[in-house]
Amino acid sequence: MVDLDNLEDSISSIYKHYYLDVFRFLVCFSGSQQDAEDMTQEVFIRVLNNLKNFDCTRNLKAWIFTIARNVAVDTYRRKRFTSIFKEGFFKKLESKEKGPNEKLEDAETVSQIHLAISNLKPQFRAVVILRGINEFSIKETAEILKCSETKVKVNYHRALQDLKKKLHIHSEEVFSNAK
Repeated sequence: MVDLDNLEDSISSIYKHYYLDVFRFLVCFSGSQQDAEDMTQEVFIRVLNNLKNFDCTRNLKAWIFTIARNVAVDTYRRKRFTSIFKEGFFKKLESKEKGPNEKLEDAETVSQIHLAISNLKPQFRAVVILRGINEFSIKETAEILKCSETKVKVNYHRALQDLKKKLHIHSEEVFSNAK
């Protein structure tokens, strides 16, 4: 996909192919669409600036998501977020079958999940977003986070355990689909 002879077409193709995935990841990490838009621009600026140095033997997607993760962490450190997931992140799906009480309960659950995820350590938060929300494979997650597949598995397991404690959930069924 990377044609160094025609860099403009390459970056355009890369941008079109990966923009939405990178944007979603950054929305999950930051909790803000506006911040995610800014960070996504920063990611592709870094990709453009470093594309000539890209090792074509590496996985392009993993390389781009590594840059995205680094941009997100840099932004997190700069702003020193007190809460990563702010209102508006997990939008409740409208359902005509649900009544007002059920909708309110769903909104409260989403709010509790926001808070629990935002209180995870950054390494746990990243693995939950990549594996649990974006459904990346263990291998892809390991490449993005620049760690072993075993570390991804361990951190994901620990993150889910931590989320269970934070959410006061004793039932295994809520997280059984996440494994």
